[in-house]
Amino acid sequence: GGHSLLPMLKLRLAAPSALIDIGRIAALKGVTADGSGLRIGAMTTHAAVAASKEVAAAIPALSALAGGIGDRQVRNRGTLGGSLANNDPAADYPAAVLGLGATIHTDKRAIAADDFFKGLYETALAAGEVITAVSFPVPEKAGWQKFKQPASRFCLVGVFVSKGSQGVRVAVTGAGPGVFRAKALEAKLAASWTGASCDGVKIDGTNLNSDLHGSGEYRAALIPVLTKRALG
Repeated sequence: GGHSLLPMLKLRLAAPSALIDIGRIAALKGVTADGSGLRIGAMTTHAAVAASKEVAAAIPALSALAGGIGDRQVRNRGTLGGSLANNDPAADYPAAVLGLGATIHTDKRAIAADDFFKGLYETALAAGEVITAVSFPVPEKAGWQKFKQPASRFCLVGVFVSKGSQGVRVAVTGAGPGVFRAKALEAKLAASWTGASCDGVKIDGTNLNSDLHGSGEYRAALIPVLTKRALG
Protein backbone atom coordinates (compact mmCIF):
# COMPACT_ATOMS: atom_id res chain seq x y z
CA GLY A 1 0.00 0.00 0.00
CA GLY A 2 2.61 2.58 -1.03
CA HIS A 3 -0.04 5.19 -1.84
CA SER A 4 -1.25 5.02 1.78
CA LEU A 5 2.22 4.45 3.22
CA LEU A 6 3.53 7.91 2.30
CA PRO A 7 1.00 9.79 4.49
CA MET A 8 1.69 7.30 7.30
CA LEU A 9 5.41 8.04 7.04
CA LYS A 10 4.74 11.79 7.20
CA LEU A 11 2.62 11.30 10.33
CA ARG A 12 5.32 9.07 11.88
CA LEU A 13 2.84 6.20 12.08
CA ALA A 14 5.22 3.96 10.14
CA ALA A 15 9.01 3.88 10.13
CA PRO A 16 10.30 1.08 7.87
CA SER A 17 14.04 0.53 7.66
CA ALA A 18 13.87 0.16 3.88
CA LEU A 19 11.36 0.50 1.02
CA ILE A 20 11.32 -1.53 -2.20
CA ASP A 21 9.49 -0.20 -5.26
CA ILE A 22 7.83 -3.03 -7.23
CA GLY A 23 5.94 -0.71 -9.56
CA ARG A 24 7.95 -1.62 -12.65
CA ILE A 25 7.39 -5.37 -12.48
CA ALA A 26 5.26 -5.91 -15.61
CA ALA A 27 4.17 -9.39 -14.56
CA LEU A 28 2.20 -7.87 -11.67
CA LYS A 29 0.05 -5.71 -13.97
CA GLY A 30 -2.89 -6.29 -16.28
CA VAL A 31 -6.27 -7.96 -16.60
CA THR A 32 -6.76 -11.47 -17.97
CA ALA A 33 -10.20 -12.93 -18.70
CA ASP A 34 -11.19 -16.54 -19.19
CA GLY A 35 -14.50 -18.38 -19.25
CA SER A 36 -14.97 -18.44 -15.50
CA GLY A 37 -13.51 -15.21 -14.20
CA LEU A 38 -10.99 -12.39 -14.21
CA ARG A 39 -7.42 -12.33 -12.96
CA ILE A 40 -6.12 -8.86 -12.15
CA GLY A 41 -2.48 -8.20 -11.33
CA ALA A 42 -1.72 -6.68 -7.96
CA MET A 43 0.01 -3.62 -9.44
CA THR A 44 -2.89 -2.79 -11.77
CA THR A 45 -4.09 0.72 -10.98
CA HIS A 46 -7.66 1.60 -10.13
CA ALA A 47 -7.83 3.64 -13.34
CA ALA A 48 -6.70 0.66 -15.43
CA VAL A 49 -9.33 -1.60 -13.84
CA ALA A 50 -12.02 1.01 -14.47
CA ALA A 51 -10.92 1.40 -18.12
CA SER A 52 -10.66 -2.35 -18.80
CA LYS A 53 -13.16 -3.61 -21.37
CA GLU A 54 -12.80 -7.12 -19.92
CA VAL A 55 -13.79 -5.95 -16.45
CA ALA A 56 -16.68 -3.85 -17.76
CA ALA A 57 -18.03 -6.79 -19.75
CA ALA A 58 -17.65 -9.45 -17.06
CA ILE A 59 -18.31 -7.56 -13.80
CA PRO A 60 -19.68 -4.05 -14.42
CA ALA A 61 -20.06 -3.44 -10.68
CA LEU A 62 -16.31 -3.95 -10.20
CA SER A 63 -15.58 -1.51 -13.00
CA ALA A 64 -17.89 1.07 -11.40
CA LEU A 65 -16.26 0.57 -8.01
CA ALA A 66 -12.75 1.12 -9.38
CA GLY A 67 -13.87 4.23 -11.24
CA GLY A 68 -15.21 5.78 -8.05
CA ILE A 69 -12.17 5.35 -5.83
CA GLY A 70 -10.71 8.61 -4.55
CA ASP A 71 -9.95 11.18 -7.23
CA ARG A 72 -8.13 11.02 -10.57
CA GLN A 73 -4.70 11.20 -8.96
CA VAL A 74 -5.50 8.38 -6.55
CA ARG A 75 -6.94 6.20 -9.33
CA ASN A 76 -3.82 6.62 -11.46
CA ARG A 77 -1.41 5.79 -8.63
CA GLY A 78 -3.24 3.46 -6.25
CA THR A 79 -3.29 -0.27 -7.02
CA LEU A 80 -5.49 -3.25 -6.29
CA GLY A 81 -2.80 -5.12 -4.36
CA GLY A 82 -1.79 -2.07 -2.38
CA SER A 83 -5.36 -1.43 -1.28
CA LEU A 84 -5.84 -5.02 -0.15
CA ALA A 85 -2.51 -5.25 1.67
CA ASN A 86 -3.21 -1.99 3.51
CA ASN A 87 -6.80 -3.05 4.31
CA ASP A 88 -8.08 0.37 5.30
CA PRO A 89 -11.45 -0.15 7.05
CA ALA A 90 -13.11 2.33 4.65
CA ALA A 91 -11.45 1.19 1.42
CA ASP A 92 -13.60 0.18 -1.56
CA TYR A 93 -11.74 -2.83 -2.96
CA PRO A 94 -12.08 -5.10 0.10
CA ALA A 95 -15.87 -4.98 -0.37
CA ALA A 96 -15.58 -6.18 -3.96
CA VAL A 97 -13.09 -8.92 -3.10
CA LEU A 98 -15.17 -10.22 -0.20
CA GLY A 99 -18.49 -9.58 -1.94
CA LEU A 100 -17.46 -11.61 -4.98
CA GLY A 101 -15.70 -14.36 -3.06
CA ALA A 102 -12.42 -13.64 -4.84
CA THR A 103 -9.07 -15.35 -4.27
CA ILE A 104 -5.93 -13.41 -3.38
CA HIS A 105 -2.77 -14.89 -4.88
CA THR A 106 0.62 -14.25 -3.31
CA ASP A 107 4.15 -15.35 -4.08
CA LYS A 108 3.56 -18.26 -1.68
CA ARG A 109 -0.12 -19.33 -1.78
CA ALA A 110 -3.75 -18.61 -2.64
CA ILE A 111 -5.97 -17.11 0.06
CA ALA A 112 -9.77 -17.07 -0.05
CA ALA A 113 -11.33 -13.68 0.59
CA ASP A 114 -13.15 -15.00 3.65
CA ASP A 115 -9.77 -15.87 5.20
CA PHE A 116 -7.82 -12.80 4.10
CA PHE A 117 -9.29 -9.85 6.03
CA LYS A 118 -8.55 -10.11 9.74
CA GLY A 119 -9.50 -6.71 11.16
CA LEU A 120 -8.31 -3.12 11.37
CA TYR A 121 -5.41 -2.83 8.88
CA GLU A 122 -4.75 -6.53 9.44
CA THR A 123 -4.67 -9.31 6.83
CA ALA A 124 -3.58 -12.93 6.56
CA LEU A 125 -0.34 -11.90 4.82
CA ALA A 126 2.80 -13.16 6.52
CA ALA A 127 5.97 -11.11 6.89
CA GLY A 128 7.62 -10.76 3.49
CA GLU A 129 4.61 -12.19 1.61
CA VAL A 130 3.61 -10.24 -1.52
CA ILE A 131 0.24 -10.14 -3.30
CA THR A 132 0.70 -10.95 -6.99
CA ALA A 133 -2.86 -11.07 -8.35
CA VAL A 134 -6.54 -11.45 -7.50
CA SER A 135 -8.94 -13.88 -9.20
CA PHE A 136 -12.58 -12.79 -9.39
CA PRO A 137 -15.34 -15.26 -10.30
CA VAL A 138 -17.92 -13.81 -12.67
CA PRO A 139 -21.27 -13.58 -10.84
CA GLU A 140 -24.74 -13.92 -12.27
CA LYS A 141 -25.59 -10.53 -10.76
CA ALA A 142 -23.67 -7.93 -8.79
CA GLY A 143 -24.01 -4.37 -7.62
CA TRP A 144 -22.15 -1.68 -5.67
CA GLN A 145 -23.31 1.34 -3.74
CA LYS A 146 -21.16 3.79 -1.83
CA PHE A 147 -22.14 6.50 0.65
CA LYS A 148 -18.94 8.52 0.64
CA GLN A 149 -17.27 11.07 2.84
CA PRO A 150 -17.28 14.03 0.42
CA ALA A 151 -13.74 15.27 1.16
CA SER A 152 -11.79 11.99 1.09
CA ARG A 153 -14.27 9.93 -0.95
CA PHE A 154 -13.67 7.04 1.44
CA CYS A 155 -16.76 5.05 2.35
CA LEU A 156 -18.86 6.02 5.32
CA VAL A 157 -20.61 2.84 4.21
CA GLY A 158 -20.13 0.85 1.02
CA VAL A 159 -21.99 -2.31 0.06
CA PHE A 160 -21.10 -4.83 -2.64
CA VAL A 161 -23.67 -7.54 -3.39
CA SER A 162 -23.40 -10.56 -5.67
CA LYS A 163 -25.22 -13.73 -6.62
CA GLY A 164 -23.35 -16.57 -8.25
CA SER A 165 -21.65 -19.91 -7.79
CA GLN A 166 -20.82 -19.04 -4.16
CA GLY A 167 -24.39 -18.09 -3.36
CA VAL A 168 -25.47 -14.64 -2.25
CA ARG A 169 -22.81 -12.41 -0.70
CA VAL A 170 -23.20 -8.96 0.86
CA ALA A 171 -19.95 -7.28 1.86
CA VAL A 172 -19.84 -4.03 3.83
CA THR A 173 -16.94 -1.59 4.11
CA GLY A 174 -16.61 1.68 6.03
CA ALA A 175 -19.09 0.72 8.73
CA GLY A 176 -16.85 -1.33 11.01
CA PRO A 177 -13.20 -1.87 11.93
CA GLY A 178 -12.86 -3.89 8.75
CA VAL A 179 -14.85 -5.26 5.84
CA PHE A 180 -17.48 -7.84 6.82
CA ARG A 181 -20.37 -9.86 5.41
CA ALA A 182 -23.93 -8.94 6.35
CA LYS A 183 -25.33 -12.42 6.91
CA ALA A 184 -28.87 -11.27 7.72
CA LEU A 185 -29.17 -9.56 4.35
CA GLU A 186 -27.57 -12.52 2.57
CA ALA A 187 -30.22 -14.83 4.00
CA LYS A 188 -33.04 -12.54 2.91
CA LEU A 189 -31.66 -12.10 -0.61
CA ALA A 190 -30.99 -15.81 -0.98
CA ALA A 191 -34.69 -16.38 -0.43
CA SER A 192 -35.71 -13.55 -2.76
CA TRP A 193 -33.34 -11.40 -4.82
CA THR A 194 -35.48 -8.26 -4.60
CA GLY A 195 -35.14 -4.85 -3.01
CA ALA A 196 -38.14 -5.57 -0.83
CA SER A 197 -36.13 -8.29 0.93
CA CYS A 198 -33.94 -5.60 2.47
CA ASP A 199 -36.88 -3.78 4.04
CA GLY A 200 -37.09 -4.24 7.79
CA VAL A 201 -33.67 -5.87 8.15
CA LYS A 202 -32.02 -4.54 11.30
CA ILE A 203 -28.25 -4.35 11.59
CA ASP A 204 -26.73 -4.06 15.07
CA GLY A 205 -24.76 -0.83 15.28
CA THR A 206 -23.19 -1.51 18.67
CA ASN A 207 -19.71 -2.38 17.36
CA LEU A 208 -19.76 -0.20 14.26
CA ASN A 209 -17.71 2.95 13.75
CA SER A 210 -18.87 6.21 15.33
CA ASP A 211 -17.23 9.52 14.44
CA LEU A 212 -18.08 13.10 13.51
CA HIS A 213 -19.47 11.87 10.16
CA GLY A 214 -21.98 9.42 11.62
CA SER A 215 -22.76 7.17 14.56
CA GLY A 216 -22.67 3.39 14.53
CA GLU A 217 -26.47 3.38 14.49
CA TYR A 218 -26.49 5.69 11.47
CA ARG A 219 -24.08 3.43 9.60
CA ALA A 220 -26.13 0.39 10.59
CA ALA A 221 -29.26 2.01 9.15
CA LEU A 222 -27.45 2.75 5.89
CA ILE A 223 -26.42 -0.85 5.24
CA PRO A 224 -29.83 -2.26 4.18
CA VAL A 225 -30.63 0.96 2.30
CA LEU A 226 -27.45 0.77 0.23
CA THR A 227 -27.90 -2.97 -0.26
CA LYS A 228 -31.32 -2.32 -1.74
CA ARG A 229 -29.90 0.35 -4.06
CA ALA A 230 -27.08 -1.96 -5.11
CA LEU A 231 -29.65 -4.42 -6.45
CA GLY A 232 -30.58 -1.85 -9.07
